[in-house]
Parts: sequence; structure tokens; C-alpha cells
Amino acid sequence: MGKSLTQPGNITSFQINSNTGEGSVDLSAGVVDYRYYESVLSNNVSATAMIVETGNSDVGGVLDGLPVRGGERTQIKIEDNQGGELNVPLYVNRARDAVPGTQQDLYILDFASREYFANTQTRVTKRYEGKISDHISSILSERLNISEVDIDETSLEYNFIGNDRKPFYVCTWLATKSVPAEGIGDAAGFLFFQTRDGFHFKSIDNILGGDPVKKFIFNNTEGLPKGYDGKILNYNIESDTELHQNLTMGTYHNKSIFFDFYNMNYKEKVYSIEEQQSGLKVAGQKGDKFSFVAEEFTKTPSRFMTHILDIGVDPKGTGNKQLENQKSEKGVPNFKAEDTMVQSIMRYNQLFSVKTQITIAGDFSIKAGDLIECDFPELAGAQLSNTNDQSGGIYMVAHVCHRNTPEGCFSSLGLVRDSYGKRT
Repeated sequence: MGKSLTQPGNITSFQINSNTGEGSVDLSAGVVDYRYYESVLSNNVSATAMIVETGNSDVGGVLDGLPVRGGERTQIKIEDNQGGELNVPLYVNRARDAVPGTQQDLYILDFASREYFANTQTRVTKRYEGKISDHISSILSERLNISEVDIDETSLEYNFIGNDRKPFYVCTWLATKSVPAEGIGDAAGFLFFQTRDGFHFKSIDNILGGDPVKKFIFNNTEGLPKGYDGKILNYNIESDTELHQNLTMGTYHNKSIFFDFYNMNYKEKVYSIEEQQSGLKVAGQKGDKFSFVAEEFTKTPSRFMTHILDIGVDPKGTGNKQLENQKSEKGVPNFKAEDTMVQSIMRYNQLFSVKTQITIAGDFSIKAGDLIECDFPELAGAQLSNTNDQSGGIYMVAHVCHRNTPEGCFSSLGLVRDSYGKRT
């Protein structure tokens, strides 16, 4: 018989280099629990390792012998049982929970990416003018020396000044104002996150418009049905639409008042998810009517918001050209908030309406932001019957935890979706 996919993975390297450059130590034999994390809601990847030392290292106890004081560069390579490998340059963030002993030492090391630390050492200060996607590229390359970023092009222009804010904060803030190159008024909302492949500034609409990378099933048989890449070992439905919370957040219907103090008037705009649904790409089945909750809860606004339009603020150009543009574009806002701002709020809330946690055999190829297809059973009495066409379908991987222990190698995936059913 072949090797089980849930057996422990192979730690080929777990080297920590001294900050002085005068030594290093490989802790592969002492790693009893390694967890690697990615999330579409996180600007950086991270990891945690539990280490048990038996005193066989050339430097004695690693914490004081190397020593480990924070900022040490690592070379960590771990293979799953499907040919995938985790090989992400990480740096020691802290050592904690040390339990020293005469026979062995136990402690935990937390790791993060280089950019996580670099982000706290620099600020965005200059003025930016033009498309938001161009701003993201400039900020990451100029402030953090990141040249390769997966960026979806945006359509709207937005002028702003950095005001000494951290780069990651600015990029996440700009994501809420972004609209893909096609889709003003329909598809606002971007995500800014890091995976092992690098940084991503992606439209939610474009992510959900993609194809799933793998297909999994939960069933009560030992064999893997044809057409699937793997089995779901267990799953937990964390939430299937929380009505009161969604009403509070205005997910289905909200009303905004936009104040224009330049012309001393205001505009009212009502956003309804039933109208919005027709212009969106969704993970589940697209229908003529929104089908999450009873119709009576979507007919009237459940959240009221106010916004101030930035008319007359930071017009294009510099010097005299800026003054000319301000005169010629009186009453024109710096940002089309009415078409995007509240729509993006609704989009974020809707994306996380259905949340499911699954565990599969370790598969390091899966990353945050990927789409996967899952089939779950339809309960018929005490028996598992056919797959459920409502809970099954395409999900976005919002959170990833790849875990390797002496007992096994597993991947825990936090899945989200914005609608029920399967695409047709």
C-alpha cells in the first residue's frame, strides 16, 4: 500500500541563522508542531513552531547559545505527501513559552515575513495622483522594495497624500475604494494580502470569477470518487447567514447621505442587494432574485450612513496647473464615493455570509485567495445520501493553516462564499 496522505510530512530543512552571521543551527529533529498561516485579511504570512531540544546542538541551548533574540533569518522547507513544498523565507518574531529542563528544553518560535517588519520602519509621505492600482505598485516598490505584485487594474482615479501612514495601512485603505477596470457601481471592493507567492491586490469580483484549483468531497466511503482531488476529513459550518448581524451592517439594504459642503447640498442614495446582485460575479448559483433571507427583510434600509464628499480637495496637477484644474472642475469630487463606497461595504459583508471550516490531508499547493469546489452530503435520516446542491459548490479560501506534526500533516481551510448553490 502507498503512503497515507495524512502521514507526517518531510522536514528537509529548519535552519535558523545567527544575526551575527557567525553560525546557524538546524532544528529539524526538534520540531514537534509547525503551523503556517495565510489569510486574505492579513497583509503578511506567518508561522509558529513548537521546538523540543534534547541538548544535542553544537551551540547548546539554541535560545541562548545561537542566540535567538529576534530577526533571525530562517530556511524552512517542509514537504507534504502530495509533492507540495512550503519554502517561504521567514524571520523570527519572538520566542515564547519556554519550559527549560535538565533533559530537554521546550519553547515556541513565532515567524513572520520580512515585509511585516519593514512595514513598521517606513511611512508613506508623498502625494499620489492617478489610478489606485498605480498607487499600490508605487507604494510597495518605493517604500518596501517589493517589485513583483499581483495587481488587478482599477478604473477610478484618486488623489491623496500619505500623511506618514504605514504602507500596509494605506494599501488596505485604498482597497476599500477600488473598483476593477470594468464595473463601476457594480463590483467595488478589493483585497490586499500576502501568500507564499507574494503580495496580491485583487478584486473580489475577479477572484470569484475564476476557476477552482481543486475539488474535494466529504463522504462515508474509503475510496475517492472519480473527478475529485481529495477527501474532506471533517468540516464545520461556522455560520450560514446571521440575519440580525447582516441587517445591522446593511448587507441587504442601506441608505447613505452624501454631504457636499462645496455647493451646500446633499445627495441620497439607496443601495439594495437585489439590484446589486445582477452585476456581480458570485461563487454560487446566480438567480433572478436574492435568496439568502425572506424578502420582507430586504425591502427597507436597515442601516443609515453619512459621508462627506471631497469636492475641491486635491485637484490634479501641481502649482498653477492645479489651480487651473480646480477652476475648470468646480463641483467635481476627488473620488466617486456615491458609486463605490457603500457598495464595497455591502460586498465585503456579503462575501463572508457563509463560512465553513474544512480539514484535508496536507496540501501545501492551496493558498489564500484560491477557489476550491466542495461537495457535502445531503442528510437523509441517519444516512449520508447524495451531495447537497445548496451547500456544495465553489468557495473562496479565506484562511489557510498548513500543519505538520509527528502524528500527521493536515491543511485547515477557512472557506467563505457569498451565495448558495452551484454555478450553472
